Amino acid sequence: MPRYKLTIEYDGAPFRGWQIQPVDLTVQGALTAAIEALTAEKAAVQGAGRTDAGVHARGQVAHVDLARDWDTDTVRDALNAHLRPHPVAVLAAEKVPDTFDARFSAVKRHYRYRIVNRRPDLAVDLGRAWRVPRPLDEAAMQAAARFLIGRHDFTTFRSTECQAKSPVKTLDVLDVVRSGDEVDVYCSARSFLHNQVRSMVGSLVLVGDGKWSPDDLRKARDARDRTACGTVAPPDGLYLMKVDY
Repeated sequence: MPRYKLTIEYDGAPFRGWQIQPVDLTVQGALTAAIEALTAEKAAVQGAGRTDAGVHARGQVAHVDLARDWDTDTVRDALNAHLRPHPVAVLAAEKVPDTFDARFSAVKRHYRYRIVNRRPDLAVDLGRAWRVPRPLDEAAMQAAARFLIGRHDFTTFRSTECQAKSPVKTLDVLDVVRSGDEVDVYCSARSFLHNQVRSMVGSLVLVGDGKWSPDDLRKARDARDRTACGTVAPPDGLYLMKVDY
């Protein structure tokens, strides 16, 4: 039974997240329906990460086992035809060994969070970025970010609904980069806790607008207490950019 690796892009706005649900529209559900329309199989689609409602992806990865040995271009193009009009696109399909697992074979996940730092409302980027109207000091945000890089207990930045066995994670990259009115936060790690990126970004914004000092972020980290976290950033600006294997 051939296994296919799918690289997927989607606008998360109309979906209740990645994970399939009985009633609500989800990305995994849309893909499962598209595969059934193509193959007449009820095949399980396993993703690299369970993005939340409203979170986007440029490079989500999934795998699926199909009974028939399909041409990879046919899989890509046919799935895209069956996915319309949902804002989901299969960018690539490739055959992989049956030892490949989209979730457990991943060695690093890369996220980008987009902040538009301006007074005017969003038009083109509405639903695709977080507008912060107050001026942000990106240098202070970067200074604070260094306290989160490395191996830490991220309980403060973890959703109370997180099901991970341990709150300890190793954060490899946390960079704050400004380009004009846009402030981007780039995060990379092998894995993340539920709501970790949005929680870290929300706390960094408190530093950027002067409500917290960089050391306040360190204290929030060391508190290991969810109530010490700043406002959780909305899902609109978060993108799963790439998964490394």
